Amino acid sequence: MSNESKKVLLVDGMALLFRAFYATSYSGYIRKTSKGVPTNAVYGFIQYFFDAISTFNPTHVICCWDMGSSTFRNETYSLYKQNRIEAPLELLPQFNLVKEVVAEMGVPNIGLVGYEADDCIGTLANKLQSDSEVYILTGDHDMLQLITEQVKIVIMNKGRSNYTVYDLETLYTTKQLTPLQVIDMKAFMGDTADNYPGVKGIGEKTALKLLTEYKSVEGCLESLELLPASVKKKIQDNLDMLHLSRDLARIRLDVPVECALNDCLWALRHEAAARKFEELEFGGLVKVLAEVVNG
Repeated sequence: MSNESKKVLLVDGMALLFRAFYATSYSGYIRKTSKGVPTNAVYGFIQYFFDAISTFNPTHVICCWDMGSSTFRNETYSLYKQNRIEAPLELLPQFNLVKEVVAEMGVPNIGLVGYEADDCIGTLANKLQSDSEVYILTGDHDMLQLITEQVKIVIMNKGRSNYTVYDLETLYTTKQLTPLQVIDMKAFMGDTADNYPGVKGIGEKTALKLLTEYKSVEGCLESLELLPASVKKKIQDNLDMLHLSRDLARIRLDVPVECALNDCLWALRHEAAARKFEELEFGGLVKVLAEVVNG
């Protein structure tokens, strides 16, 4: 198989699972097995997963996960993600259940305690891009920093089969940013979802203007004297937080995780997956399995 024909789909498992949970539970009804085990998020995850497989036709597939809430970012900044609400009770048993399903389908589950799924995805994308095209399936715009000539980000929009695929050109035409500037934007603006402030008083408009003119955080710091007095003061007053926010925003590319191309070849294990789907009472999805073609 030539490099051109190798296409790795890196799945942000957490993004798909949470999206599936909330998309199917807002009405108040939560799908459960006859034994009372909640399965709505797993069911929805599988639907999203197969939709992406049929849309992007990967030759290789890997699924990445968070492994607990505590990571090196919490150790660096104790308030990191402290604004997040606890996962709903019905979702908790589905974290392990979904990984069992993924494994039965023949797809590697990758995650490492102390790191986020993003870091595992970034590391694997960085390693695998020399031998293949890489598509990262997520709902998280932070991942846009990982785009390269060989790495594209597939953002899941509302509804099924609704994707925006970002490459270097799309990122620049839609957001006027390079991948590295995605990190610097967050250094200035902070991130309310992840609960770090960036530079107080600098929002998206000012941050984009600074990066358009001075290219990077370093460029702005070297040109402080040229900045409007109010912006200069904000940066000087929040210099430590600017650097800290940038560090928190940067997805790591050197996590000690491995997955060789030979270990993630997409070859759906129809029988094993069908058994697991039957066990979870996913009758409708067993039919879908029959239609899924291996890469």
